[in-house]
Amino acid sequence: MEGMAAATGRTADVGANGVSVTTANPLKVGQGGQVSFELFIDGKATVIATRSRVTYCIFSNGEFKIGFQFVNLDLSAMAVLAKFLR
Repeated sequence: MEGMAAATGRTADVGANGVSVTTANPLKVGQGGQVSFELFIDGKATVIATRSRVTYCIFSNGEFKIGFQFVNLDLSAMAVLAKFLR
């Protein structure tokens, strides 16, 4: 996220417009930054890296569930997501 060091999390849900990630630390709603994650398509790892904005941050089961909305997702990433979501 902008102004922060890179952090890791676990993908909880992926959709055409965003991704939900669980992590140990909270983020502020509205905060922007770069989100990267891997999807396996046809047995190969494909990285999606895009600008995103935090839409929610909920504390649950000892960790934070954070929703990210994609911002200006490029066409190649859209195509990969569409294939993954079929």
